[in-house]
Amino acid sequence: MRPNRFRAAILAAATTLLTLTGVTTASAAPTEHDPVHQPTADTPITALVTKLTHAEAAARFRAAGITWSSSGNCSDRYNSTCTSFEQINLTTVQGAETLKRASGCALNITGGTETGHASGTYSHWNGYKLDYSLYTCVGSYIRNNFTYIGSNKWQSGSGNIYYLESNHWDVTYYNCGGC
Repeated sequence: MRPNRFRAAILAAATTLLTLTGVTTASAAPTEHDPVHQPTADTPITALVTKLTHAEAAARFRAAGITWSSSGNCSDRYNSTCTSFEQINLTTVQGAETLKRASGCALNITGGTETGHASGTYSHWNGYKLDYSLYTCVGSYIRNNFTYIGSNKWQSGSGNIYYLESNHWDVTYYNCGGC
């Protein structure tokens, strides 16, 4: 059987099964909404958020050559002196990988999803933000490649926001930045 015919046969069987059981596609759709984020029409996020464990994110960062550190030398999400990646968004991790690859700069993460940061929908706790050490290379890359939008903030072409705070870059990843 050719692939298109096979696909058509599966779709027909699924439609028949749904009809026989009285389930329609409208009633089969989930009615739950993401309790963390309910996007508005102008929100740049259009897909469901995929969360990673600390170990999964750390493995990806390690493979990309991205380092991390914490003042407490730990990764406990509930300790503000740690740097945790527990419940980080996959797109945030991909955004860091994209920045590393595009800039060619060293990246050291000093803040992840641990407690102690400001709250809000697009917060560290909710997996949207990372803090980076101040390095000349990454600072120059951000300033030279992104659009300055005022108040020490630059916006990438994909919409992510890079905020230069007194001693680190605070980055909000709405998406993976072209991964």
